[in-house]
Amino acid sequence: MRHDPITHRVTRTLVTALGERDEGTRAHCERVVALADLLGRSCGLDGRDLRVLHSAACLHDIGKLGIPDHVLHNPGPLDAESWATMRTHPERGQRILASLGVSRADSVGLAIRHHHEQFDGQGYPDRLAGEAIPVVSRIIAMADTYDAIATRRVYRDAQPHHSTMATMEQERGVKLDPWLFDRFARLIERSPLRAM
Repeated sequence: MRHDPITHRVTRTLVTALGERDEGTRAHCERVVALADLLGRSCGLDGRDLRVLHSAACLHDIGKLGIPDHVLHNPGPLDAESWATMRTHPERGQRILASLGVSRADSVGLAIRHHHEQFDGQGYPDRLAGEAIPVVSRIIAMADTYDAIATRRVYRDAQPHHSTMATMEQERGVKLDPWLFDRFARLIERSPLRAM
């Protein structure tokens, strides 16, 4: 088995597959990439970590390929069983990355696995807390949260920037790394990625 770096072609292939399954998730991942890259560069991540961040942000929801349609495309709140199924997507994503057999796949897969951990240790799948959560995963969580609130979902309208940031402020130190939140809050105010 070859052990080449995760190439742009491999990433684009997986993103295309995700888009064929769910165009909304693909578009969300592209926005998360832009936000995560902005924050990662601001934090001074080195070149290797920036490459892992970019790939992991691009593919953070790739595990949703394995989520059944009745859960993935549910237009309303998920029941307990469906929510439990949805919460398996980070682990599914890590397994998909592991199957590539290329370098950095382990690092990217680990970042994907932990992008729903919470700073207070109440996230999933492993209930990691604080700096035990890989920094790349904490950055993706920030970008993922911002985009999830600021864009329209089938069950609710998009929230304006000020409402999005107010919600995220409440999650500072609970779901979100407080240091990263403060840095993100400053960056997003003057970024073209800022929601209306």
